Amino acid sequence: QVHLVESGGGLVQAGGSLRLSCAASRKIFNAMEWYRQAPGKQRELVAGIGFGGSTNYVDSVKGRFTISRDNAKNTVYLQMNSLKFEDTAVYYCKVRWGSNDYWGQGTQVTVSS
Repeated sequence: QVHLVESGGGLVQAGGSLRLSCAASRKIFNAMEWYRQAPGKQRELVAGIGFGGSTNYVDSVKGRFTISRDNAKNTVYLQMNSLKFEDTAVYYCKVRWGSNDYWGQGTQVTVSS
């Protein structure tokens, strides 16, 4: 079992910044990922980072969001800059441990226009 605890969401004006954190209860050797789900939309992958630091991003956040991880703290971060109204969503972190996927509880990000 892996427990994921997220923090850092909130309300911010368009153009502002937020930093999300997700701490895992175990060391994660696989990719750590951030997803988001806006009202009425499907959950989508926002960014992922491998254990060695390789990253990938959905096109809509490239150049604005940065994913990073601290393997010593079993924590993944999502630095979100130049936030837009359309970034409003519940953000979830996800990891794979063993043969199972584990999700955080979600943190709300609301961007006011």
